[in-house]
Amino acid sequence: MHWLFLLLSLGALFLAFRTTSVALMLVSLLVAFALIVAWAIAWYQARMGGSDRSAQLIDPAELHRLRQVAEARRTAKAAGQDTTPPPAP
Repeated sequence: MHWLFLLLSLGALFLAFRTTSVALMLVSLLVAFALIVAWAIAWYQARMGGSDRSAQLIDPAELHRLRQVAEARRTAKAAGQDTTPPPAP
């Protein structure tokens, strides 16, 4: 659907370049600009999946597990144990 905005904006630009009327040129340039903005917004929403970010959030069980791992690392570091693996040669 968002490609339709792009095609219509290209049509409006073509009309703006081919017309001899200044008023029609200004109107078609404004329409082309509005359609390009609409295309960019629709493309972004299609690319990012709209405004639904719930699929990208961490569930509470995974967050709890990550906090436990971080706490264990802090405790091991405070005790003087090195939990990081040695660098690869």
